[in-house]
Formats: sequence, C-alpha cells, structure tokens
Amino acid sequence: MNFTSEPRVENGVIERDFTVDDIPGILWTPASAQAPVPLILLGHPGGIRQMHPRLAARAEAAAADGIASATVELPGAGDRPPLPGVEHARADLRRALQAGEPVGADIVDGLVLPLVDAAVPEWRAAMDALLSLPEIGGPVAYSGGIISIGVRLAVVEPRIVAAGLFAGSFVPEAIMHEARRVTIPLHVLLQWDDVGNDRQMALDLFDAFGSKEKSLNANMGGHTGVPRHAGEGASGFFSRHLS
Repeated sequence: MNFTSEPRVENGVIERDFTVDDIPGILWTPASAQAPVPLILLGHPGGIRQMHPRLAARAEAAAADGIASATVELPGAGDRPPLPGVEHARADLRRALQAGEPVGADIVDGLVLPLVDAAVPEWRAAMDALLSLPEIGGPVAYSGGIISIGVRLAVVEPRIVAAGLFAGSFVPEAIMHEARRVTIPLHVLLQWDDVGNDRQMALDLFDAFGSKEKSLNANMGGHTGVPRHAGEGASGFFSRHLS
C-alpha cells in the first residue's frame, strides 16, 4: 500500500489517497481518533473522482461516529482499462431498456458477474492493506455500491461483520443463490420509484438473504432521491455493529 497524497484535513476528517497494486483508493479517518478505529468499505458504481463528494459525505458521517472509511476504484472504471465484454453487455442493457423489453439473464450475467469476479479479490486485498495500518483496528463493514459485490463479499470475507446495501441494480441468478449464504446483519435501502432498475428483483434478493437480522428501508422516489433520514438510519446501524 502506498499513500500518494499529503493528508487533507476537513470537517474533522483526514483524507489520503493511496494505491494497492496500482489500484487507486481513498482513506478517511477521524482526526480526533486516539486508538485504532473500525472501518467501513464504501462501495460505489465506479468513478471515485466523480463520486468523491458523495463518498466524502458518507465518510464524514462515519467519522463523526469514530469510524474510518475507505474506497477503491472499480475494475473498468475511472482510468482503469475496461473489462472484456462488459461494455457490450451495457450496450445491450440500454437497448433493452429503451425498447421497453425485458432484460435477459444473459445481459445481467454479462454485465455484473465479470465485475464481481474482478472486484471482490481487489476489495479483499485493500482490506488486508488497510487493516495493517496502526490507525485501523476493525471490525469491518461494507456499505453501498453495486449490491452483487456486497453479497459476494459478505459470503467470502469473514472479516466483514455487517453490510448496508443499496438495492436497485440488476442481480444475476448466481448472486441470488449466494445471498442464501449471507448471515451477517443487513440494512438494505430501496428507492421504490427507481425506474431504471427492477423493484421485484430487489425484493426477491432481500427475501433470499439468510441473515437472521435484516431490515429493508424502502422510500418513495427515484435513484438519487434517498432521503436524509435513510442515511441517518444506516449510520445508526453501523454504529451498533462496529462499536
């Protein structure tokens, strides 16, 4: 792990850019921390520079609760080379949505599974590096981003003790099956009127999760209309499980 910027301090949060195996990332830590702190992995749909304002706001809320946050760039996003076949699947998805046609399982698999297969090992490598830092002590949670990545991480990574997931992206059937093996506490956010995504698929995924503790926070509005109180509910969830 290499830090690639000087620390930036704003609103009580220290922000630093880093790379792990040449993959760019950002780490936010509470400036007031006197001991190793827990960590939230901040998922996103790709493009950490474009997403920076929203990621930094989430990190600032976590820092107020004494929790560090970190993110890494997704495969195929930002300045990283595209994943083979994913752009073709994304074009097929756009055509299906514009034509009002059903989105076939082959499109969903081609769009999501290569990303999950590539991203999850990178997230785990980043976790290794982050937990080796003296200021990060764990436990670890995962928050937001592409829900299939969160599902796979919850299945394969025992260091993740809780996850806050954003419903609303297409989910391959293979990930639906993996969801039955998820047993950690879950807090799922769903925008009821997210026209670009399949609401019933999100509900089916929530039903499939094997966790004994799982909650679904559904709100009216589109993809970017998540109400402020929903974020506050997620903050409370992470505070309970990372304290």
